Amino acid sequence: MNKTQQGHVTTTINNGIATISFFHPAHNSLPANLLTALVTQIETAGNDPSVKVIILRSEGEKTFCAGASFDELKAIQDFESGKKFFSGFANVINAMRKCPKFIIGRIHGKAVGGGVGLAAAADYSMATVNATIKLSELAIGIGPFVIGPAVERKMGLSAFSQMAINATEWCTAEWAKEKGLFTEVFETTERLDAYIAYFAEKLVNSSPEAMRELKTVLWQGTENWDTLLYERAAISGRLVLSDFTKTAISK
Repeated sequence: MNKTQQGHVTTTINNGIATISFFHPAHNSLPANLLTALVTQIETAGNDPSVKVIILRSEGEKTFCAGASFDELKAIQDFESGKKFFSGFANVINAMRKCPKFIIGRIHGKAVGGGVGLAAAADYSMATVNATIKLSELAIGIGPFVIGPAVERKMGLSAFSQMAINATEWCTAEWAKEKGLFTEVFETTERLDAYIAYFAEKLVNSSPEAMRELKTVLWQGTENWDTLLYERAAISGRLVLSDFTKTAISK
């Protein structure tokens, strides 16, 4: 299996800005190897003194992130394997939460499930009008359990409940902005990128100590996520073994 087939995560650093970019040919879905790579590269950039701010993005033009890899979901045969897979999303969210640098989310296209979780766990997410969002987990018999705390923290319980229950409905980028997931929505990718470059440069010229302290304050009350998200991963790990879910995924 070559690099393109299994996807990749890359980091580039330029003028204090670390850009972490991920790609997978299946609509930027996230198998275990990409989840692990994201954790490693987020932690590395967070600990690099030359990095002042991080941009999290994906490659391609249409889909930001399709969430969990269906191929890996189909391959899960026991509870421990299921819990381990979903813990991969917990690891990424916790890495983003604990990272001492602000993370800017660049959401250029559709985000599903775990992709919505990434946008929610970023400190400041901006999007294009094409960045419709959906929490599709219930439709396959699981539920957005691991990413739920991050989405609820950013959008509120009402909006999270609406998305989690109405699992087949796409929500517009403007709706996501109204609910707090996105801070800005742009008509084109070019305008999105131009503003992100401008905004990131402003943060690079801000006090690193002040930004670190502010991030700590903004994430207060999430200290229990070191336990909570893995408890949620266990729920998903159990449900993914159900006949309902196996039938839904196979379709």
